[in-house]
Amino acid sequence: MNADALNTTATKIRDHIAAACESDAIPGFVAGIHQGGEQVVVAHGLANVATGAPMLEHTGFLLGSVTKVLTTTLVLQQVDRGVLDLDAPVVKYLPEFGSVSGKILVRHLIGHTNGIDADLYFPGDKGRDALKAYVEGMPSSTLFEPGEQLSYSNGGMIVAGRLLEVVTGLPYPELLARDVYGPVGMTDSSTSAEQAILRSTAVGHFLDLETMAPRPTTMFTLPETWGPAGGTPIGTIADLLAFGRTHLAGGVSPSGTRVLSAGSTALMRQVSFDMESPNTPPIGLGWVLYPFGGTTVLAMSGASPGGVSLLCVIPEHDLVFAAYGNSPGAIMLQDRILQLILTEHLGIELPRLVTGDEQDADLAPYAGTYRSNQLRIEVSVVDGQLEEVITYEPADPSQERIFTEFAGGTTSAPPQRYVPVGPGLFAPAGYPLEAFDGYLRLLLVSYHDVRDGQARFRNGGGRLARRA
Repeated sequence: MNADALNTTATKIRDHIAAACESDAIPGFVAGIHQGGEQVVVAHGLANVATGAPMLEHTGFLLGSVTKVLTTTLVLQQVDRGVLDLDAPVVKYLPEFGSVSGKILVRHLIGHTNGIDADLYFPGDKGRDALKAYVEGMPSSTLFEPGEQLSYSNGGMIVAGRLLEVVTGLPYPELLARDVYGPVGMTDSSTSAEQAILRSTAVGHFLDLETMAPRPTTMFTLPETWGPAGGTPIGTIADLLAFGRTHLAGGVSPSGTRVLSAGSTALMRQVSFDMESPNTPPIGLGWVLYPFGGTTVLAMSGASPGGVSLLCVIPEHDLVFAAYGNSPGAIMLQDRILQLILTEHLGIELPRLVTGDEQDADLAPYAGTYRSNQLRIEVSVVDGQLEEVITYEPADPSQERIFTEFAGGTTSAPPQRYVPVGPGLFAPAGYPLEAFDGYLRLLLVSYHDVRDGQARFRNGGGRLARRA
């Protein structure tokens, strides 16, 4: 790898970050690339607007759902050791899980094909038994039969975390530190606010609608029950790059430590389910497999209260990209930077994902009410478009408090119009179609499994809701 080429790309990224932080009210941003033995990290802005602490190259941040790839790595370590069987029912190891579904296999948990309807289930339990309490109290309803569909699943990863605790005898945070942080060389990673406060750490921000300025979040982490899904782990760009390099190298860390077998590392990259819809990339185990033309990007993004992280591994080009911004809008900047890396740095031509609209589409099959955990989505046909109204229906005051803090105080949104752009596929009105060529394809909405003139499922952001 030519170091000059990487430094040139880093300069372009730095300019993009500076401009976006100014125009999009992102307090701070940090990003890094590793390719061919060369590594650059750039940082800009503030880690916390209340204190004025700068965002530094080594500033820590919440990994969010990027943790799911770490949890998957932990599960496959136990498969490598013969402790877990991917094709065994979860109840073989967790008998109490049978109240949800005895048909869910271990691979369904880490492949997002489990159907568990608990995506917004936020119990506030703490301590060693937090995950045990989560599994004991989680909703028993499912969205679909295991393996039938694909729906991004926080609940599945949390159950996988509890499964790991049972078979190893260690609490999830201790297991993560021992079997991933340590051997990978994630030297600045931790799993608690108490540890993070001892070093430079960013906090999330939300836009204050009165002052139109960023304000720090009132919630640093999600509850400890959400640890395996990304609620509590904290790390740095260098840590994420080291983890990505481990997967580039077939499971061998930068220091030469074998973290995962080559077979299991490869298995995580293999397609385990494909919805065959532009807004939902194929899934491996842990990794989402984004197709960009003929190039596959292994990716996972992670929302935290007022922040968003991203980890991308591009095996074909021996490249790892990681980024974090402490505002929910940072995902837009991350998407632009990823496309810059793909097109200008790697010379990849990105085909148009959505090519046009469906002028004569029959919208009647998609109208109706769809539900998932604590969400109701009303879909109606208005002026040749679909209009969606999403309502949050908290199960209890505790759930409402946690979700409200996680969302920055805003739990409702105005009706959103969608225009048809393909069979069963819709784009938010007013967006140019090229906006969906990159990571933001997740903004598209699709409908699936039409029976007797009605779609059974709505898919938004990779999450399914079932027709009521």
